[in-house]
Amino acid sequence: MDNRFLLWASLGLMGMMLYQTWQRDYGPQPAPAAEVAATDAAPSAIDAPLPSLPTVAGAPASIERNEGPSFKPAEAAPTIMVRTDVYDLLIDTRGAKLRNVKLRKYPVKKDQPDELVSILSQEPANLELIQSGLVTPNQASAPNHEQRFTADAVSYDMTDSQDTLSVSLSWRGANGVSAVKTFTFYRGRYDIGVELAVTNDGNEPYAAAPYVQVQRKNIEVKRSMFNVDSYSFLGSVVYDGEAAQKYKYKELVKEPINLSTDRGWIATIEHHFLSAVIPPRGTVAQYTSRVSDDERELISAVMPLITIAPGASATTGHTMFVGPKNQKQLAAVAPGLVRTVDYGVLSVLSQPLFWLLQKIHGLVNNWGVAIILLTVLVKILFYPLAEKSGHSMAKMRNLAPRMKKLQERYKDDRQALSRETMNMYKTEGVNPMSSCLPLILQMPVFLALYWVLIESVELRQAPFALWINDLSSRDPFFILPLIMAVAMFIQTKLNPPPTDPTTAKVMTIMPLMMSVFFAFFPAGLVLYWVVNTVLSVLQQWRINRVVAASAKA
Repeated sequence: MDNRFLLWASLGLMGMMLYQTWQRDYGPQPAPAAEVAATDAAPSAIDAPLPSLPTVAGAPASIERNEGPSFKPAEAAPTIMVRTDVYDLLIDTRGAKLRNVKLRKYPVKKDQPDELVSILSQEPANLELIQSGLVTPNQASAPNHEQRFTADAVSYDMTDSQDTLSVSLSWRGANGVSAVKTFTFYRGRYDIGVELAVTNDGNEPYAAAPYVQVQRKNIEVKRSMFNVDSYSFLGSVVYDGEAAQKYKYKELVKEPINLSTDRGWIATIEHHFLSAVIPPRGTVAQYTSRVSDDERELISAVMPLITIAPGASATTGHTMFVGPKNQKQLAAVAPGLVRTVDYGVLSVLSQPLFWLLQKIHGLVNNWGVAIILLTVLVKILFYPLAEKSGHSMAKMRNLAPRMKKLQERYKDDRQALSRETMNMYKTEGVNPMSSCLPLILQMPVFLALYWVLIESVELRQAPFALWINDLSSRDPFFILPLIMAVAMFIQTKLNPPPTDPTTAKVMTIMPLMMSVFFAFFPAGLVLYWVVNTVLSVLQQWRINRVVAASAKA
């Protein structure tokens, strides 16, 4: 019975994971980011409409709502180059917005260190932008993402002695209003401070509402179930202060976003990386979404109107995060931002597992060794159940000859065979189902660790030893899957032999089936399964000897 359960459990695991990857095969996948030169913006870049004025507290009832223009091609404008210890990026002077961000510490492929991961783009085919500014009633002049800004230099570099780098761009309107937008970059960090200081030198009060918004192009690309990078969700995420909700383009078409919160943020996520914008905490913002016919989506957060008296100034701002899903940095930037690490429904298990894995890594400084030690700890945690299960399987193994005689005696009477089998188990103190419990309990842990290994950017391209130079991708020589097959084959020989001939044949080829299935999984996951199986083999081998000696005595 144990072997049958193991068979169906293994097939169920394989079927579930195949189903999950199949479901994702037709989801959106990021197209390769186009190279962006440090010149004028591409004429084909697309700008989003201005957001509507807020309906939250602070908006005078008499002010008309400004729906803004529709999506349209953006005009070319000069760019500013910025280089820090973690970024190579461009700032577009039209709208004073980030145009292209390259992550200096994250190559696309480990063997091509000069080809860096690129986030944000103005290319229509791979559009992803963060835009911000002020929106005003009655189309009054405002420093929004469509206006031209100027800067004192065309390039900025963070020196070795600097911990921060500030880049300021200026704007002057026709109504006596001027503004300075300042980006602040921090050494070793991927959060970016954005401040907009507005001065009213006109003769009339100036009313405007700060806004931030994320625009992206929905891309439908067929995925491969053997491509780890395609497993993760790609799309928009909105945090309402309590939960992070993922949105696909079709969902936004059916039901646009409309909510208000003072603790929210907007993000677009992909495998290992994200771009997010966080309005100031404590300020109520109205979140809305719009879509275009060519599958562009826009999610905006608009804060309440502010009024600046003649001769006065006001300052507003927000935070951006553009980079890897580094959980330590995400947790420090905004509440709930760490939820962009998409562990799925098993996050309640994945988060503690990652925390423990990270603590172990802090001691050994090797993610592969950390996975091995984590596997040992999980094995120790389930040891009492596994010990009881092992004794049950060892006793069933010793009862195999008697079981075979019963089958021969009652081969034409299934009911009698079942009755006599249960009587034998009861007499010998064997509970066949007890051998299944540890497997059932460990399955969620295995699946949770699976998501930890493929979603945690901390393990991306992390080396282990010898031929394993990237734990987040498959074993390049398939050695670990082969070791796993051998270990599983030995494990089946230590378990009670199946009584059904068909089941016996399937159990014989099961190790090979599982090794082929695991061959394209991340090497870190296969490492976990190999260590877990080897420990199970050693434990069952010892228990079999103890039970056999006891029976002989």
